[in-house]
Amino acid sequence: MTPKGEESAGASLDDRISGALVGAAVGDALGGPVEGYSPDQILERHGGRVHGIVGPWNGDTWRTARPIAPYHKGDGHVTDDTLMTHALVRVYDRVRDHLDAYAIADHLVPDLMTNPRWIPELEAEALPLHRVFLAEKWLATRLHYGHADPREAGVGNIVNCGAAMYMAPVGLVNAANPRAAYAEALDIAGAHQSSYGREAAGVFAAAVAAATAPGATPDSVVGVCLSVAKDGTREAIEKVCEAAAHHTDFESALVPVRAAIAPYDTVGPDYRSPSLGARRPSRLHAIEELPVALGMLTVADGDYRHAVLGSVNYGRDCDSIATMAGAIAGALGSPVPQEWSKRVAEASRLDLWEPPRTLAAVTREIFTRDTEGRRVHEECFARLGGPSCSA
Repeated sequence: MTPKGEESAGASLDDRISGALVGAAVGDALGGPVEGYSPDQILERHGGRVHGIVGPWNGDTWRTARPIAPYHKGDGHVTDDTLMTHALVRVYDRVRDHLDAYAIADHLVPDLMTNPRWIPELEAEALPLHRVFLAEKWLATRLHYGHADPREAGVGNIVNCGAAMYMAPVGLVNAANPRAAYAEALDIAGAHQSSYGREAAGVFAAAVAAATAPGATPDSVVGVCLSVAKDGTREAIEKVCEAAAHHTDFESALVPVRAAIAPYDTVGPDYRSPSLGARRPSRLHAIEELPVALGMLTVADGDYRHAVLGSVNYGRDCDSIATMAGAIAGALGSPVPQEWSKRVAEASRLDLWEPPRTLAAVTREIFTRDTEGRRVHEECFARLGGPSCSA
């Protein structure tokens, strides 16, 4: 399996950005058709584990079959995870600098509300706002209609993975600087989420940034996550990755990983019937998706195919789990299978490689500006009597 640290050390910035964004989209598309189901249900429905792109859970009746209708999940269609990720890339393209909560209000919300785009699951052009989940519609409600302070607009929203699922671009813009990625994502996510949902957004961005560092490994990525994560999110990552470390195949890891995350997950054992305390703010809990994605990355030793298939077959919110695992594995330099990426791009009618090209150019601009700013700071600090940058 690939990559080990030495095998991924030569991957360029462009390779890692492309790997992360294409990898996230492909993971999303593979997980979509089995989202919300258990590993046992997936096993029964597909006569075995899912090993690639599959069709809708309800076959040709997907247009009317509840609870999925009217979305065509499957056949290589990306979901709202990818739609939101690409929207955030467009915001970076417009702002061409680091983002904050105000950028979400000023740019992301109008993009979702005013620009019709091809929505693969609807097989039609529509406003992205019409596809995203209620937790993302909250952005329009609070920021556009409610005129809430963007830095606090996430307070009151359900606490889930809605903000975390599209934070990969933040980690890439802050490549090899996970603490900066964590801080920027927390600021951005304040417009969308609170509590452990916001925390997960910061930690996921840090994980992607850490994965881009030359020589990075799954262990080094998890170590960075543990160094920045707080409260229940940190504990959940630690326990899940400890359980995952005993396995090298996702089949044997499915039950132990679920058992490890269960004490921190508020949704409960029946994903489609959440517990009464589900998705409420807490310092003791965590979203399920990020710790499980890191656990599957650990099981797979960073191999993209293995990490994503483990995430997909885990079930529950597996499109978001596979999105996160795919982004981190891709950023590590593990190649996304071309047979998957080509089919997802064609089925979703998306150029999966255009957003990475855009973000790579913006990332270089931001780094140049950051470097100039640091040099000015160093010069000023030295004139104040501090050590010079050459010291």
